[in-house]
Amino acid sequence: MKETARITKLFDDLYNGEPWIDINLLGTIKKLSAKQAGKKVSPKYNSIWEIVNHIIKWRVHILKRIQGVQLYVTGNNYFEKVTDKSEAAWKDTLKQFEESQKEWVSFLKKFNEKDLNKVNPNNGMTNYEHIHGIIQHDAYHLGQIVMLTKAL
Repeated sequence: MKETARITKLFDDLYNGEPWIDINLLGTIKKLSAKQAGKKVSPKYNSIWEIVNHIIKWRVHILKRIQGVQLYVTGNNYFEKVTDKSEAAWKDTLKQFEESQKEWVSFLKKFNEKDLNKVNPNNGMTNYEHIHGIIQHDAYHLGQIVMLTKAL
């Protein structure tokens, strides 16, 4: 099996499959209403919705970075206040998340494995490290989302 196929499986499993951690992103967040996703359990914590938006923005950022676009992290690290907390806006966020998944899977299916070791000049990390880093990032925030869901 090609390495990109293994990586794609990791992306798919964590998004909506059966990862070894026994929970996935979509299965966890699609059960939530806009009200639940937008609720802050404490002023110190981000809402689930803010975390999901953060995940989406980082997925897009890293994908563009691997494609050669030089991007820099925003001052807020892609954590932004949700202003429209309607059900329609939440459904739109879930759709954006799905689109980010499709974009990654499509990219990985076409990706030349020789480029996995290519180094990004901005941070010295390889494409391989960026790709696995975004999977780790997703898993990290999934843990936060699960904890916040329990606190709702």
